[in-house]
Order: sequence, then structure tokens, then C-alpha cells
Amino acid sequence: MARRVVVTGIGAVSPNGVGRENFWRATREGVSGIRRISRFDPSTHAVQVAGEVVDFDEHSYVQPKDRPHVSRAVPLALAAVQEALADAGLEPKSMTREQLRGVGVIVGSGGGSQEFTEEQYRLYYTGHQKQCSVYTIPTGTIGTLASEVSMRFGFRGMSHIVSTGCTSSTDAMGYAYRNIQAGVIDAMVTGGVDAPIAPLILRGFILMRILTTSWNGEPQRASRPFSRDRDGFVLGEGAWFFVLEERERALARGAHIYGEIAGYASTCEAFHRVRLEECGEEPAHTILLALEEAGQKLDRPSAGRVRLRWHRGHVAGHAGWRRASHQERRRA
Repeated sequence: MARRVVVTGIGAVSPNGVGRENFWRATREGVSGIRRISRFDPSTHAVQVAGEVVDFDEHSYVQPKDRPHVSRAVPLALAAVQEALADAGLEPKSMTREQLRGVGVIVGSGGGSQEFTEEQYRLYYTGHQKQCSVYTIPTGTIGTLASEVSMRFGFRGMSHIVSTGCTSSTDAMGYAYRNIQAGVIDAMVTGGVDAPIAPLILRGFILMRILTTSWNGEPQRASRPFSRDRDGFVLGEGAWFFVLEERERALARGAHIYGEIAGYASTCEAFHRVRLEECGEEPAHTILLALEEAGQKLDRPSAGRVRLRWHRGHVAGHAGWRRASHQERRRA
């Protein structure tokens, strides 16, 4: 019998709130985290707004001497993981070596440390080679993000990265769930982080014509995935992490349980680099697979009301995704 997997800790660092409670309060109250870009001068770009994390002290999580050698994604991730661990009542410093081996890390990230790599190229091609980081190669390698989390907290279980575009953190959570379910490990720190706000990265997204260009003057109105006048999504940075545990272990130590992960599925449309098929067939099929694993009866009225979390969520506003929801409801 497959083991049950529960959520015992949550951490979040978001453009509309640093910390789980601040993020949730702002979300409930409809407070937007989209604003004019301040990390560089965006005036020459067709898109000048993004979801920047503000009022965030990077040096609380990365020493000033180390900050030039890591991407912005590192302090964002460490902050969210630290909050999730505290929320779950886990204190790595008090764990034995064997206990630390029982906690793994799987991080989802679409872009990894791209903004760090972009900065190294800028330094190199502007004649500042001596300022390039000695850690350009390891930091620029996406797998190092998971290593940074493992090293900071001393976790000695698996330390992996999942990079599947905008579903990276959802898939990371799914793979963490699978490992606990299969008995490979008892606890996982999992979630996602991205920090894509940099000039060349922004230019690349603009070239694909998938960002909204209509709200430079009203940034707070730019992210509108379900509006009729939606014309693109908005780049954003941030991190969110969960602590997942085998249910009996969580109960035995008296942990607060937020909920249970009962099903996960993933498929591929094999269609296009960035566009979804408008028929919505594969997303609908994926929903059905996840529901079936969770033991849901599809003839129940609630089966058609499906909620999935997508990293940075722009897929949710796509016509194909809406059609997938309609297909799933019809099958139910």
C-alpha cells in the first residue's frame, strides 16, 4: 500500500508579500505585487513592469562577501525554505547526521541562475573580466540551486533540480511526493524559485511576444490571466517551498498538517516550444490521471472543479487551458 504524503510547512517570498502570512493577506485583499522595474532602467524596453520582491534583505540569508558569487534566486529560496522549516517545527541544527540523511531537497526552477550568468557576460564584454565571479561555472549550473539549500541547512538526502519551464515547481513537488510515497525517503523540502528580472532575459521574453505591453502606466493592473482583454503575462520573481512528510511520521511528532497530496500526473503535448494546443486534450488528460490516482469518482459534481498551481501561472489564462477545464467537466 502506497504511503500517504502530507504538507507540514509552508514558506513564501512574493512580490506582494515577504513571508507566508504577508503573502496570503495581500492575496486575500487583492494587493498586486506588479510595479515598474527598479533593478535596472527599463525605459528602452516595450515592457517596463514586473513582479519584483521588495523590502527583502538578501544579506539576512547570504553573507555580503558571498552575494556576488550566487544568483538572486539563492537568497529568495533560502528565505522561503527557512520559513517552511520553522513552520513545520523542524530544526536542522538539532538533528543527528542520520536524521539529516532522511530529508531531501527537490527544487523547481524554470530559469535557474540566468540573471547571474547574464551579469557575468556583461562584466566580461564591458572589460571588467577581473570582476567576474570565480564561481561563474558552478553558480551558472542550475543544479547548484538545490545544493545551496542542502548546504545551508545540512540536509544529506537527495538534492535535485527539476526544470520543466513554468511547471517546474509543481513537478518538483510531484517528484518529492513520489519519493515519499514509494518509501525512498520520509521528508522532503520542495517548491520553486525564479529570479528572471534582468535586461536580456526581459528582452528575450519580449521577442516571443508573450508579455503584456499594455500596462506600463498601470502596473498593478497588468496581471489579469482571466480577463477578456488579457494580452500576455507578467514576469515575476519569488520563491515558495513546502515541507512534505510521510503521514505517520508527521502524526507521530505532532506536526500541524495543512493537507494531503493525493494525486499527481504529468504529460506532454509534444506540440510547440511555448504554445499550448487550443484543444486542451493533454491538460484535460493530466487532470483525469491525477484525479484517478487520488481515488476521485468522476461522476461526482465536484470532480469538474479542479485547481492546479502553476509556477508563475501564465498557462492558466491560455485559451487551451480553459478548453481543458471544459473538456474535463464534460467527461465528469
